[in-house]
Amino acid sequence: MSGTETAPLGVFVATATPPEDIAGLAASAERLGYGEVWVAEDYFCYGGFTGAALALGATTRVKVGLGVVASVARHPAVAAMEIATLARAYPGRFLPGIGHGVPAWTGQMGLTARSPLTALRECVESVRALLSGETVDLDGKQFTFRSVAAAHRPDAEVPILTGVLGPKSLRLSGKIAQGTVMSVLAGTEYLASALGCIREGMRESGAAEHLVPTFALFSVHRDSKRARAAVRPALAGYLAAVGPHNPLTGAFGYNEQLAELLARDAGRLAEALPEEWIDTLAVAGDPDDIAERVNSLRAAGATSVVLSPVNAASAREELELTASAVLPRLT
Repeated sequence: MSGTETAPLGVFVATATPPEDIAGLAASAERLGYGEVWVAEDYFCYGGFTGAALALGATTRVKVGLGVVASVARHPAVAAMEIATLARAYPGRFLPGIGHGVPAWTGQMGLTARSPLTALRECVESVRALLSGETVDLDGKQFTFRSVAAAHRPDAEVPILTGVLGPKSLRLSGKIAQGTVMSVLAGTEYLASALGCIREGMRESGAAEHLVPTFALFSVHRDSKRARAAVRPALAGYLAAVGPHNPLTGAFGYNEQLAELLARDAGRLAEALPEEWIDTLAVAGDPDDIAERVNSLRAAGATSVVLSPVNAASAREELELTASAVLPRLT
């Protein structure tokens, strides 16, 4: 699959990346044969839409995803305007994602939604309406529109994805969106559970297809032990951030043990992580391990796996190794 735009493996441009480096990283990913490049909007780092524009402008074939912007960070009319601009300039290559937003960040801006589900529904539905050429009038619970229409609507339908975790949000995503961006830590057991919820929503709307790009903490080395050790600090950081009451690790039955590890010594969580958790919650090891892990995620329902390198200093080298040793072996 190396060298094709349909490769089921993508690359995430970390939000710690200086904006001036985004274009070069995206171009490198495309040159190596990856099928997708993903940017994000972690407040207050690089901008999601401008980051996507930089990646799109530096590439010619790959799809560029934005996973994700907070529904409340922009009025949906403004989000639709941004999406339409990129979709028209780069037809068929932009995959915009919208989510609830991290409560701490939206709270910093005084933008906490009264009902996150309602805010997401109103945002996604109004964006889709504007992109399809409708004039929107709405007195919603979160957003208001007064005869808003898009002056530059895309020529073709643009898939709108969400980035959500819980069962109610996943059902809503299946009903109103064309895809769901799966968070880092989304292992096979969580994917199976999440897809069950998504399919319930799809049945409600009659949808037949749903994109499931799945992010993954990533480290590769010819020495598997070295790669697995390298991913531990990042994995521990995410686990500490989500805490012991989350559906990602809950799907594996890890939450009680996670709570015990955090209570015992949160500062040494990286050292204390069971080896099994690296297997199930990250993509780390030698090229054989990477190929096996990516294929298992895809078998569980991921339409693509988006690699998030944990070591910025060696990221390019690791992506090159994966492109040469793993991409040709993916099924």
